[in-house]
Amino acid sequence: MEHHEHKEEADERRHEHEAEHEHSHEGCCHEEGASHADCCHGHGHHHGHSHSHSYADMTGKRLLATSLLNIIFTLVEIVGGIISNSLSLLSDALHNLADSSAIFVAYIAHLISKRKPTTHKTFGFRRFEILAAFLNSVLLIGICLYLFVEAYRRFVNPEPIRGLVMLIVAIVGLLANLASVFILQRDKAKNLNVKAAYLHLMGDTLSSVAVIIGGIFIWLFEIYWLDPVITVAVSLYIIWHTWHVLKESVDILMQGTPPGIEVEDIKAFMESDPRIRNVHHIHLWRLDDQRLHLEAHVIVAQDIMVSAAGLLRDELVARLHDKFAITHTTLQMEYDTCTDPISDCTNCLD
Repeated sequence: MEHHEHKEEADERRHEHEAEHEHSHEGCCHEEGASHADCCHGHGHHHGHSHSHSYADMTGKRLLATSLLNIIFTLVEIVGGIISNSLSLLSDALHNLADSSAIFVAYIAHLISKRKPTTHKTFGFRRFEILAAFLNSVLLIGICLYLFVEAYRRFVNPEPIRGLVMLIVAIVGLLANLASVFILQRDKAKNLNVKAAYLHLMGDTLSSVAVIIGGIFIWLFEIYWLDPVITVAVSLYIIWHTWHVLKESVDILMQGTPPGIEVEDIKAFMESDPRIRNVHHIHLWRLDDQRLHLEAHVIVAQDIMVSAAGLLRDELVARLHDKFAITHTTLQMEYDTCTDPISDCTNCLD
């Protein structure tokens, strides 16, 4: 299943690169902060940007609008939770407060990620979005764990709750969350950080529905123990949905091999060419949730000229892009043996 999903993502990325490559490559060498080697020498540093400027601007605006909407509702929900004495409403307010902060951080991360590379940050700032997604996930899971403790305390010692106030505020919260989900619906699959923010909002929406149901029963039947039960149920759901974002962001930050791609498959694919004797010192990682990088040493079968080695390298880069949707490839061409005794290859895959 993971391999199938990755192939679909790879195909989508490849089509995006093909559609935009003609527009982006011509002016690449003239952009501020773009290195000459990245743009003009064909080392496989494919720079077909998968996000247009209009998309990037709209994503930023949507994140900002969603953040402001959630901040306003959080204040309303805190007041409503205090008046109604509802733990689930207060917990939902804390949840919304965390989500508002998380979405605002996502907005800031989105702005920072658009900054161009510098001599000190040669890969640019795109990984800041991954870092933000990681922090958002950790924060949300931490809040859920805190709510477990508070729910247990309230379950052991039930307290009276104003169900009608709880119900009205929860309905307002549901409408605000639905509006926020609608705002980010279009962009949720384009970016891991936006996906994390979207999951925050989905959790908020479910939480509001649960609180509405609980508010009805508490208002009509005074079943106060439903309040902590709803809190625990919503928190478990949020943790379950957030775990995937946390796991993927950690994997990217640790420069793990993307799911659905095996390094051995890439090695076998390259070594199937009779002009290549061996491929080693292979590293495969993601810069962010869209850009796949590969570096490797390639030993050729015959002692060929540098110009011929360059042509072979360019051919390999194109084939790797078509086969595996690798967007940035660096190949060190060698003959007879690896001539790199200086590098620390204790972590290299031979």
